[in-house]
Amino acid sequence: MMEQRNEDARRVPPGLVDAAVAAARERGRDVAEVPLTAIAAKANISRSTLLRRLGGTRAALDAAVLASGVDPGGRPPVRERAVAAAAEIIGDRGLGGVTLDAVAAAAQCSVPSLHTVFHGRDGLLSAVFERYGPVIGIEAVAEDPPERFEDVVHSLFRAIVTAFSKEPRVLPAIVADLLGRPDGPGSRLLEAAVPRLLHGMTSLFAAEIEAGRLRPLPMPVIIQLLIGPPAVHMMVRPALDRALGPALPSVDDACAMFADGFLRAVAPDPSTAEGGPHAPGGTGPREGV
Repeated sequence: MMEQRNEDARRVPPGLVDAAVAAARERGRDVAEVPLTAIAAKANISRSTLLRRLGGTRAALDAAVLASGVDPGGRPPVRERAVAAAAEIIGDRGLGGVTLDAVAAAAQCSVPSLHTVFHGRDGLLSAVFERYGPVIGIEAVAEDPPERFEDVVHSLFRAIVTAFSKEPRVLPAIVADLLGRPDGPGSRLLEAAVPRLLHGMTSLFAAEIEAGRLRPLPMPVIIQLLIGPPAVHMMVRPALDRALGPALPSVDDACAMFADGFLRAVAPDPSTAEGGPHAPGGTGPREGV
Protein backbone atom coordinates (compact mmCIF):
# COMPACT_ATOMS: atom_id res chain seq x y z
CA MET A 1 0.00 0.00 0.00
CA MET A 2 2.82 2.39 0.85
CA GLU A 3 4.52 1.67 -2.48
CA GLN A 4 1.28 2.45 -4.33
CA ARG A 5 0.92 5.78 -2.53
CA ASN A 6 4.49 6.68 -3.44
CA GLU A 7 3.86 5.78 -7.06
CA ASP A 8 0.68 7.90 -7.09
CA ALA A 9 2.59 10.86 -5.68
CA ARG A 10 5.31 10.62 -8.32
CA ARG A 11 2.71 10.84 -11.10
CA VAL A 12 1.48 14.26 -10.00
CA PRO A 13 3.23 17.31 -11.55
CA PRO A 14 4.68 19.65 -8.89
CA GLY A 15 2.62 22.53 -10.29
CA LEU A 16 -0.59 20.76 -9.30
CA VAL A 17 0.64 20.33 -5.74
CA ASP A 18 1.44 24.05 -5.59
CA ALA A 19 -1.99 24.90 -7.00
CA ALA A 20 -3.75 22.67 -4.45
CA VAL A 21 -1.84 24.15 -1.52
CA ALA A 22 -2.44 27.70 -2.74
CA ALA A 23 -6.18 27.07 -3.21
CA ALA A 24 -6.38 25.61 0.29
CA ARG A 25 -4.59 28.59 1.83
CA GLU A 26 -6.89 31.06 0.09
CA ARG A 27 -9.90 29.31 1.60
CA GLY A 28 -8.36 28.61 4.99
CA ARG A 29 -9.14 24.93 4.61
CA ASP A 30 -7.30 21.63 4.30
CA VAL A 31 -6.32 20.54 0.80
CA ALA A 32 -8.62 17.53 1.08
CA GLU A 33 -11.59 19.88 1.63
CA VAL A 34 -10.95 22.03 -1.48
CA PRO A 35 -13.06 21.03 -4.53
CA LEU A 36 -11.14 19.77 -7.56
CA THR A 37 -12.81 22.49 -9.61
CA ALA A 38 -11.14 25.17 -7.46
CA ILE A 39 -7.76 23.44 -7.69
CA ALA A 40 -8.11 23.14 -11.47
CA ALA A 41 -8.96 26.85 -11.73
CA LYS A 42 -5.88 27.72 -9.68
CA ALA A 43 -3.77 25.60 -12.04
CA ASN A 44 -5.44 27.25 -15.11
CA ILE A 45 -6.73 23.93 -16.43
CA SER A 46 -10.12 22.22 -16.63
CA ARG A 47 -11.36 19.79 -14.04
CA SER A 48 -11.28 16.94 -16.58
CA THR A 49 -7.66 17.77 -17.46
CA LEU A 50 -6.78 17.79 -13.76
CA LEU A 51 -8.32 14.36 -13.27
CA ARG A 52 -6.41 13.02 -16.29
CA ARG A 53 -3.14 14.29 -14.89
CA LEU A 54 -3.96 12.71 -11.54
CA GLY A 55 -4.62 9.35 -13.15
CA GLY A 56 -8.33 9.57 -12.48
CA THR A 57 -8.14 9.65 -8.66
CA ARG A 58 -7.87 12.42 -6.12
CA ALA A 59 -5.89 10.09 -3.85
CA ALA A 60 -2.86 10.71 -6.04
CA LEU A 61 -3.05 14.46 -5.33
CA ASP A 62 -3.38 13.90 -1.58
CA ALA A 63 -0.40 11.55 -1.66
CA ALA A 64 1.66 14.10 -3.59
CA VAL A 65 0.72 16.91 -1.19
CA LEU A 66 1.69 14.71 1.74
CA ALA A 67 4.99 13.81 0.07
CA SER A 68 5.73 17.53 -0.28
CA GLY A 69 5.57 17.87 3.50
CA VAL A 70 2.06 19.31 3.80
CA ASP A 71 -0.68 17.37 5.57
CA PRO A 72 -3.62 17.33 3.12
CA GLY A 73 -6.09 16.94 5.97
CA GLY A 74 -9.36 15.11 5.64
CA ARG A 75 -8.08 12.69 8.25
CA PRO A 76 -7.66 12.64 12.02
CA PRO A 77 -4.81 14.84 13.29
CA VAL A 78 -1.27 13.48 13.35
CA ARG A 79 -1.48 12.92 17.11
CA GLU A 80 -4.54 10.69 16.79
CA ARG A 81 -3.15 8.71 13.88
CA ALA A 82 0.24 8.26 15.53
CA VAL A 83 -1.17 7.09 18.87
CA ALA A 84 -3.43 4.58 17.09
CA ALA A 85 -0.57 3.37 14.90
CA ALA A 86 1.82 3.00 17.84
CA ALA A 87 -0.83 1.10 19.79
CA GLU A 88 -1.25 -1.37 16.93
CA ILE A 89 2.50 -1.87 16.73
CA ILE A 90 2.76 -2.42 20.50
CA GLY A 91 -0.06 -4.96 20.38
CA ASP A 92 1.66 -6.86 17.56
CA ARG A 93 5.34 -6.51 18.45
CA GLY A 94 5.64 -5.05 21.93
CA LEU A 95 7.30 -1.79 22.93
CA GLY A 96 10.50 -2.77 21.16
CA GLY A 97 8.71 -2.56 17.81
CA VAL A 98 7.85 1.10 18.23
CA THR A 99 10.23 3.24 16.21
CA LEU A 100 9.39 6.67 14.89
CA ASP A 101 9.99 5.44 11.35
CA ALA A 102 7.54 2.56 11.81
CA VAL A 103 4.90 4.79 13.38
CA ALA A 104 5.32 7.48 10.71
CA ALA A 105 4.83 4.89 7.96
CA ALA A 106 1.74 3.40 9.61
CA ALA A 107 0.25 6.81 10.46
CA GLN A 108 1.05 8.32 7.05
CA CYS A 109 2.96 11.23 8.48
CA SER A 110 6.58 12.32 8.63
CA VAL A 111 9.11 11.61 11.37
CA PRO A 112 9.66 15.38 11.85
CA SER A 113 5.91 15.71 12.46
CA LEU A 114 6.17 13.13 15.25
CA HIS A 115 9.06 15.05 16.80
CA THR A 116 7.01 18.23 16.62
CA VAL A 117 3.92 16.70 18.22
CA PHE A 118 5.49 14.32 20.77
CA HIS A 119 9.07 15.59 21.20
CA GLY A 120 10.44 12.12 20.51
CA ARG A 121 9.68 8.46 21.12
CA ASP A 122 9.22 8.74 24.88
CA GLY A 123 6.57 11.42 24.40
CA LEU A 124 4.75 9.23 21.90
CA LEU A 125 4.80 6.27 24.30
CA SER A 126 3.52 8.50 27.09
CA ALA A 127 0.57 9.54 24.91
CA VAL A 128 -0.19 5.89 24.16
CA PHE A 129 -0.05 5.00 27.86
CA GLU A 130 -2.33 7.93 28.64
CA ARG A 131 -4.88 6.58 26.16
CA TYR A 132 -4.68 2.88 27.04
CA GLY A 133 -3.51 2.89 30.67
CA PRO A 134 -5.61 2.90 33.86
CA VAL A 135 -4.73 6.38 35.14
CA ILE A 136 -7.56 8.31 33.46
CA GLY A 137 -10.16 5.80 34.64
CA ILE A 138 -8.88 5.92 38.22
CA GLU A 139 -8.82 9.73 38.17
CA ALA A 140 -12.41 9.75 36.90
CA VAL A 141 -13.50 7.70 39.93
CA ALA A 142 -11.53 10.01 42.25
CA GLU A 143 -13.16 13.12 40.76
CA ASP A 144 -16.71 11.81 41.16
CA PRO A 145 -16.67 8.91 43.64
CA PRO A 146 -19.79 6.90 44.45
CA GLU A 147 -21.43 7.49 47.82
CA ARG A 148 -20.57 4.12 49.35
CA PHE A 149 -16.93 3.15 49.79
CA GLU A 150 -17.71 -0.39 48.66
CA ASP A 151 -18.94 1.05 45.35
CA VAL A 152 -15.78 3.16 45.08
CA VAL A 153 -13.67 0.00 45.25
CA HIS A 154 -15.81 -1.83 42.70
CA SER A 155 -15.57 1.20 40.38
CA LEU A 156 -11.79 1.22 40.68
CA PHE A 157 -11.58 -2.47 39.83
CA ARG A 158 -13.81 -1.95 36.81
CA ALA A 159 -11.57 0.91 35.65
CA ILE A 160 -8.48 -1.30 35.94
CA VAL A 161 -10.10 -4.25 34.18
CA THR A 162 -11.34 -1.96 31.40
CA ALA A 163 -7.81 -0.65 30.80
CA PHE A 164 -6.39 -4.17 30.57
CA SER A 165 -9.24 -5.24 28.27
CA LYS A 166 -8.63 -2.56 25.64
CA GLU A 167 -7.55 -3.61 22.18
CA PRO A 168 -4.86 -3.47 21.02
CA ARG A 169 -3.39 -5.07 24.17
CA VAL A 170 -1.14 -2.14 24.96
CA LEU A 171 -1.20 -2.27 28.75
CA PRO A 172 -0.20 -5.96 29.02
CA ALA A 173 2.68 -5.25 26.62
CA ILE A 174 3.84 -2.33 28.78
CA VAL A 175 3.73 -4.48 31.91
CA ALA A 176 5.63 -7.25 30.10
CA ASP A 177 8.32 -4.75 29.15
CA LEU A 178 8.45 -3.50 32.75
CA LEU A 179 8.96 -7.04 34.07
CA GLY A 180 11.54 -7.95 31.44
CA ARG A 181 13.49 -4.69 31.42
CA PRO A 182 13.40 -2.87 34.77
CA ASP A 183 15.17 0.13 33.21
CA GLY A 184 13.24 0.09 29.93
CA PRO A 185 10.48 2.34 28.59
CA GLY A 186 7.75 0.44 30.45
CA SER A 187 9.44 1.30 33.73
CA ARG A 188 9.70 4.96 32.75
CA LEU A 189 6.01 5.08 31.83
CA LEU A 190 5.00 3.64 35.19
CA GLU A 191 7.37 5.98 37.03
CA ALA A 192 5.79 8.99 35.33
CA ALA A 193 2.28 7.74 36.22
CA VAL A 194 2.97 7.10 39.91
CA PRO A 195 2.37 10.69 41.13
CA ARG A 196 -1.06 10.78 39.49
CA LEU A 197 -1.96 7.34 40.84
CA LEU A 198 -0.89 8.36 44.33
CA HIS A 199 -2.89 11.57 44.16
CA GLY A 200 -6.05 9.83 42.98
CA MET A 201 -5.79 6.98 45.47
CA THR A 202 -4.95 9.30 48.37
CA SER A 203 -8.05 11.38 47.69
CA LEU A 204 -10.16 8.21 47.88
CA PHE A 205 -8.54 6.35 50.76
CA ALA A 206 -6.95 8.92 53.12
CA ALA A 207 -10.17 9.92 54.88
CA GLU A 208 -11.18 6.27 55.33
CA ILE A 209 -7.83 5.50 56.93
CA GLU A 210 -7.97 8.63 59.08
CA ALA A 211 -11.41 7.65 60.35
CA GLY A 212 -10.21 4.16 61.22
CA ARG A 213 -12.42 2.47 58.66
CA LEU A 214 -9.39 1.10 56.79
CA ARG A 215 -6.13 -0.34 57.96
CA PRO A 216 -3.38 2.33 57.90
CA LEU A 217 -1.44 0.66 55.10
CA PRO A 218 1.11 2.64 53.04
CA MET A 219 -0.51 4.00 49.90
CA PRO A 220 1.90 2.11 47.56
CA VAL A 221 0.80 -1.15 49.19
CA ILE A 222 -2.87 -0.22 48.77
CA ILE A 223 -2.23 0.50 45.09
CA GLN A 224 -0.53 -2.87 44.62
CA LEU A 225 -3.35 -4.69 46.40
CA LEU A 226 -5.81 -2.90 44.15
CA ILE A 227 -4.08 -3.23 40.79
CA GLY A 228 -2.14 -6.49 41.14
CA PRO A 229 -4.90 -9.14 41.13
CA PRO A 230 -6.98 -7.79 38.22
CA ALA A 231 -3.84 -6.95 36.22
CA VAL A 232 -2.46 -10.49 36.48
CA HIS A 233 -5.88 -11.98 35.81
CA MET A 234 -6.46 -9.94 32.66
CA MET A 235 -2.96 -10.60 31.31
CA VAL A 236 -3.26 -14.39 31.63
CA ARG A 237 -7.00 -14.59 30.98
CA PRO A 238 -6.65 -15.45 27.26
CA ALA A 239 -4.63 -18.55 28.19
CA LEU A 240 -6.94 -19.40 31.10
CA ASP A 241 -9.97 -19.05 28.83
CA ARG A 242 -8.51 -21.58 26.38
CA ALA A 243 -7.55 -23.96 29.19
CA LEU A 244 -10.61 -23.71 31.42
CA GLY A 245 -13.41 -22.61 29.11
CA PRO A 246 -16.77 -22.28 30.91
CA ALA A 247 -15.14 -23.01 34.28
CA LEU A 248 -13.45 -19.59 34.16
CA PRO A 249 -15.57 -16.90 35.87
CA SER A 250 -16.71 -14.02 33.69
CA VAL A 251 -14.72 -10.80 33.80
CA ASP A 252 -17.50 -9.11 35.78
CA ASP A 253 -17.66 -11.94 38.31
CA ALA A 254 -13.88 -12.03 38.68
CA CYS A 255 -13.81 -8.26 39.13
CA ALA A 256 -16.43 -8.48 41.90
CA MET A 257 -14.49 -11.24 43.64
CA PHE A 258 -11.25 -9.25 43.53
CA ALA A 259 -13.02 -6.18 44.90
CA ASP A 260 -14.52 -8.18 47.77
CA GLY A 261 -11.12 -9.68 48.53
CA PHE A 262 -9.56 -6.23 48.61
CA LEU A 263 -12.20 -4.94 51.01
CA ARG A 264 -11.49 -7.81 53.39
CA ALA A 265 -7.73 -7.25 53.10
CA VAL A 266 -7.91 -3.58 54.04
CA ALA A 267 -10.60 -3.90 56.69
CA PRO A 268 -9.43 -2.83 60.15
CA ASP A 269 -8.59 -5.48 62.69
CA PRO A 270 -11.86 -6.10 64.57
CA SER A 271 -9.95 -6.36 67.81
CA THR A 272 -8.65 -2.79 67.46
CA ALA A 273 -11.38 -1.04 65.48
CA GLU A 274 -15.12 -0.89 65.81
CA GLY A 275 -17.30 -2.09 62.98
CA GLY A 276 -20.33 -0.25 61.80
CA PRO A 277 -22.23 0.93 58.78
CA HIS A 278 -19.18 2.81 57.47
CA ALA A 279 -16.83 -0.21 57.58
CA PRO A 280 -15.62 -1.55 54.23
CA GLY A 281 -18.54 -3.34 52.65
CA GLY A 282 -21.02 -1.46 54.81
CA THR A 283 -24.00 0.47 53.56
CA GLY A 284 -23.40 3.88 55.10
CA PRO A 285 -22.29 6.93 53.11
CA ARG A 286 -18.67 7.92 52.86
CA GLU A 287 -17.57 10.91 54.90
CA GLY A 288 -14.85 13.46 54.52
CA VAL A 289 -13.90 12.61 50.91
